[in-house]
Amino acid sequence: MAQLTLTTFLSLDGVMQAPGGRDEDRSDGFDYGGWLVPFADEDMGRFVDEVFDRADGFLLGRRTYEIFAAYWPQVTDPDDPIASRLNTLPKHVVSRTLERAEWNNSHLVEGDLAEVVARLKEGPGREIQVHGSARLAQGLLAHGLVDALNLLVFPVFLGKGRRLFPDGGTPTAFELTDHRATSAGAVIQTYRPAGPARFGTFAPGE
Repeated sequence: MAQLTLTTFLSLDGVMQAPGGRDEDRSDGFDYGGWLVPFADEDMGRFVDEVFDRADGFLLGRRTYEIFAAYWPQVTDPDDPIASRLNTLPKHVVSRTLERAEWNNSHLVEGDLAEVVARLKEGPGREIQVHGSARLAQGLLAHGLVDALNLLVFPVFLGKGRRLFPDGGTPTAFELTDHRATSAGAVIQTYRPAGPARFGTFAPGE
């Protein structure tokens, strides 16, 4: 049974919008695109390669799918650890506006998101991976559908932009299962859900 994992790049204030390019996503007047680029290094690349090596399929939102589809088919090196997966493995695209998904082995998915995720998890493999896909990621988190979070947090404050964690959803505790730092100052953290969030109050004197 496969697991659904979410990997995303975040600023210190939780912004995930347009990390990789100036014109990647200017929606809502966002003009700080490419904020990750100054911090990209071999440590980050090594971790991303590790993640893609575990992939058996992808669940993507429309914008991330279109960004990937415009770039990765041009990378034809069969030994490229990212391109070789993205160009060949199944890509399940969640969109209300796309009429077709023409990139090799791409499929538009319809219906209830929880049912779609349950069906994908029933298949063989290790991970169905979500990358970026802000609105899709927010919906998955709000409904408790993510089995593991890979958060790459970079040392930059942006002050505006689409953030990963939405208001709403069920308060949930997470267990830290892995962490590392990159030479450029990013912190990579992997979390798994650990049941309902718990609450308490410090007693006086503690």
